[in-house]
Amino acid sequence: MPAQSHDNAWADPSATPRTAIRYDWSLEEIEALFALPFNDLLFRAQQVHREYFDPNAVQISTLLSIKTGACPEDCKYCPQSGHYNTGLGKEKLLEVEKVVEQAKAAKDAGASRFCMGAAWRSPRERDLDVVLEMVGRVKALGLETCMTLGMVDAHQAGRLAEAGLDYYNHNLDTSPEYYGEIITTRSYADRLDTLSNVRDAGMKVCSGGILGMGEAPRDRAALLQQLARLEPHPESVPINMLVKVPGTPMENVEDLDPLEFIRAIAVARILMPKSHVRLSAGREQMDESTQAMAFLAGANSIFYGDTLLTTGNPQVERDRALFDKLGLHPEPIDPDAPDARSDDEQDEIALAHAIQRQRDDALFYDAARA
Repeated sequence: MPAQSHDNAWADPSATPRTAIRYDWSLEEIEALFALPFNDLLFRAQQVHREYFDPNAVQISTLLSIKTGACPEDCKYCPQSGHYNTGLGKEKLLEVEKVVEQAKAAKDAGASRFCMGAAWRSPRERDLDVVLEMVGRVKALGLETCMTLGMVDAHQAGRLAEAGLDYYNHNLDTSPEYYGEIITTRSYADRLDTLSNVRDAGMKVCSGGILGMGEAPRDRAALLQQLARLEPHPESVPINMLVKVPGTPMENVEDLDPLEFIRAIAVARILMPKSHVRLSAGREQMDESTQAMAFLAGANSIFYGDTLLTTGNPQVERDRALFDKLGLHPEPIDPDAPDARSDDEQDEIALAHAIQRQRDDALFYDAARA
């Protein structure tokens, strides 16, 4: 009898045994994955990916800056830090109606998740009241909601969960050992505490890191180990390539080899089989071949549009062309979400439609030009 194909395991969970979910990966095991021959690593990652996901579906999120600039943190990569002169002006918290308007445009464009980011160390209570209204209004549209607001305590996390927030983003950025070279105004423990508060409140976790900040290969392995130790694993794991912004201390750091970046995507997929691994910041600097390898290595989520908070993102025309070349399609919206599209409507979602609507509706708020 011929061996059973793994090609459709994502469509039929009973077709093949699933890769075991582990939370006890040792650093040596992870480094051994990084050291595999490139073809072997990608083959293993692709096998794991197909056990849990449609290999040609990509979850599409849109990201809106709801409050920009003058952040008190000193993250050396960030143009929004008030410690550096990057030419980025301070913007007030957006009005709720403007956020809802752009969330509607995002849904019409085919996005399944609407993410909102504010440059705060931690939200103040009076600002949190406005944010909670945003969450409720966007959630009512039938979109998944995500926020990144800095550190949140248990009380704040509980209020966000009650408002209907689905995901909370709080990246670990790098390894515990290298962290002090990047940030001094909050500790690694602060970040882990926020993730714990989010999980305890019942929300899903979005947490990843940034590569290419001058870290050693062992730091990349240690970052992924920290993420894979979270139980359960983050539902969304953004893997960012550093965007070198003039005026930040990282503007002249040496470029990371793109193949090392792809290795990190593949290892993240193997360590966290059920997570969406997001090809996130830095895509604008990647050519089509690099992005195609990232999808082959297990990336299955992107931010879509012309801007990513305050840094560039591939133009929508480029994304449409790339998806067409690779035979990729947007992951459908959760059918259990309120006001979700029918199956027929979801099948009709195409990136060509998204491009025209995003152009017409000026979906993305570019804080740098506002």
